Amino acid sequence: MMKVKLVGKNLDDIAPLLLTRGFELVDHDPELLIAHGGDGALLSAERDYPGLPKFPIRDKRTAPLCEEHSYEDQLDDFCSGNMKATDMIKLCGSFRDQSTLGLNDVFIHNSDRARAMRYRVWIDDELYANEIVGDAVGMSTIHGSTAYYRSITHSIFRVGIGLAFSNSTEVVNHLVLPETSTVRVRIVRGPGTMIADNTSYGIEIPEGEEVVIKKAKGHALIYCIESFMCQRCRVLRHPSKLPMDCRCRHIKAHE
Repeated sequence: MMKVKLVGKNLDDIAPLLLTRGFELVDHDPELLIAHGGDGALLSAERDYPGLPKFPIRDKRTAPLCEEHSYEDQLDDFCSGNMKATDMIKLCGSFRDQSTLGLNDVFIHNSDRARAMRYRVWIDDELYANEIVGDAVGMSTIHGSTAYYRSITHSIFRVGIGLAFSNSTEVVNHLVLPETSTVRVRIVRGPGTMIADNTSYGIEIPEGEEVVIKKAKGHALIYCIESFMCQRCRVLRHPSKLPMDCRCRHIKAHE
């Protein structure tokens, strides 16, 4: 019997299914953490319980599931041993003796929303930009490339780590770097605020100070990330993003 901690929202929807499959629901010393909700539930779970294997399941009340990814099918796949676990890298942002970890990304934002931030960027100790004026700069993992990174760059990537610049006044290229890369950012005019993932708090970076962002030593072990990120499930949540002819077929199919 596997000891499982269940976190997220609408937990009564899934708890009975876990019990009927032999899971033991616990609050302490779990072997597995099931995050029931959306992307934010998974990010919060990894932040609060680092190192513990995660099994994210989308809450079907807010994120409809396709016919292949019902609660029952996902749990049965896990119990039968057919569900693959993925090692996912994390990013570390360090400032003096403070640091923060992100499964998706680590970004430095302008603290004063009325003024843009000025900053310099080094990549592996080589100066990349002497001064950039903009709202934010940060790095993203492959998983995070479908989130904030994508909204900035209008792109995603499948290998490496991404470096993105939000609303810069200069023409500056977003980059996809090797996982071994280290990026250093110095705040020329600030202050800035460093934030990882969906944290509600940040680390203030004063003018003249530097932040180092690189791959973290630890990683996240996530089960069934492919199902969690399923494009067919996503279409059910966002049919407006389909081409018009596909959208019409989708609506008719679900009437």
